[in-house]
Amino acid sequence: MTAALVAKNLVVVRGSTTLLNDVSLEVSAGELVAVLGPNGAGKSTLLGAVAGDFPLTSGSVTLNGSNIDKLAPNDLARVRAVLPQQISISFPFTVREIVAMGRSPWRDTNDTMRIDAAMQRLDVTALQERVYQTLSVGEQARVSMARVLAQDTPLLLLDEPTAGFDIGQQERFLAIARSLVDEGRGVVAVLHDLNVAMRFATRVVVIHEGRCVASGDPQSVLTPALLSDVYHQKIQVTTTAEGRSVILPEHQ
Repeated sequence: MTAALVAKNLVVVRGSTTLLNDVSLEVSAGELVAVLGPNGAGKSTLLGAVAGDFPLTSGSVTLNGSNIDKLAPNDLARVRAVLPQQISISFPFTVREIVAMGRSPWRDTNDTMRIDAAMQRLDVTALQERVYQTLSVGEQARVSMARVLAQDTPLLLLDEPTAGFDIGQQERFLAIARSLVDEGRGVVAVLHDLNVAMRFATRVVVIHEGRCVASGDPQSVLTPALLSDVYHQKIQVTTTAEGRSVILPEHQ
């Protein structure tokens, strides 16, 4: 498969703090890669670095074969869409106006169709005339994801996309993410829920203290030994009667 994203030997230093230390990541079309690790490990920094939003101290990032340093902002926005962890919107934009922002890099005759399709896919069509700030946290998250979908890029970079979702919304959202992968897109998602990563990711990358300590398929990587070491908590991996792996903390 074509590599949508190739990041090599990324180093990010701010002041005297090394946030990323020699991290490499490759994501192909048709992959959902979950980035895991404890708070402060460097997950969001990695996502920002590969998005071109954080300056690198050293290393390189290419998207669809083009170095991000050489891409104009509009061209960059046509190859990757970013869902940040927090979105601050001061003006009273409607839901439809927010989703339409995803079409900014394109501005073509398909805009209306793609905006409508994105809202329908995230089940926010009925909210389209509502002002964004009047929505619940979960509704805002769905609208923000609809904006990302409307951008129609081969690579999606999602920072904690299921924050604010209840369990049903989380399941539906992750099913959408997997359907995007089935369509041939590459998806990178920072996740906190290890069981979600085990179920939905095609590959996981574990970040600890700014380094990549493991990468591979979830069943092979998410072992009790690795997880207990990274999270400083005894963790067990059990198997249900249906054969599904479940990750649980051990009671002290």
